[in-house]
Amino acid sequence: MKNRRKMLMVLTTSFVALAVIVGSAIADELLGVLTKVDVEGKKVTVVEKDTDKEVLVTVTDDTEYVQGKNTGKINLEKVATSVEKAKEKGRKGLNVTVTHEKGTASKIAVAAKKKAAVNNN
Repeated sequence: MKNRRKMLMVLTTSFVALAVIVGSAIADELLGVLTKVDVEGKKVTVVEKDTDKEVLVTVTDDTEYVQGKNTGKINLEKVATSVEKAKEKGRKGLNVTVTHEKGTASKIAVAAKKKAAVNNN
């Protein structure tokens, strides 16, 4: 009886581990620049890094927003403000990595700014 329970536990654990691995492998990553935010429509437009193609991504209330060490649920109004500030500084928008599945974002991570090199000469 103990052997059956142990074997059942091993099989269950294996299936759960496999589901976690496959679930994360299914999601796609999109690298690019976040250029537009539609607050009412809950959509963001990302210009893909290598192709310069605009990709429309839907955002849900569960979408995670990562900026530096801060992580939390996305607030599209704050993101829109950040995009506008980036455009005022002469950039196209915010450099982001979007993890999505079928066009629905689960995570948007803003790329860290590179610090300017300081010459000590």
